Amino acid sequence: MRIGELSEQTGISQRMLRYYEQEGLLEPERSNAGYRIYNRSSIALARHIRNLNEAGMTLKNIKILLPCLSDKETHPQFVGCSEVKAVLQKELEKLDVKLRELNNSRNAVAGFLYDLIPEQDESSQANLR
Repeated sequence: MRIGELSEQTGISQRMLRYYEQEGLLEPERSNAGYRIYNRSSIALARHIRNLNEAGMTLKNIKILLPCLSDKETHPQFVGCSEVKAVLQKELEKLDVKLRELNNSRNAVAGFLYDLIPEQDESSQANLR
């Protein structure tokens, strides 16, 4: 299949698919005319790359993990490469930091809003806690 069909199948823009190729994440064949030709396993792999990226992982880390994927054609899953656990643990730690920062920001905004709500509106104040 060509890049347009892969884009339709995955919901990933052609531009992003080209970027994945540029970064070494996808490796399509080339036709005699120079067109990118993707196989069926490219659908699941491209979706998996997108899902990892949307979860906050960098493309650099995704590239480290790709050789550790099994069953790339239907449901890619990580197998026991030594890099997988370390990279995923580091990503989880980064997400924990972001969650704490977001919670602190939410508490600050809720505090500002709490200060603006008149005391008689206790139900509104209770919703901020």
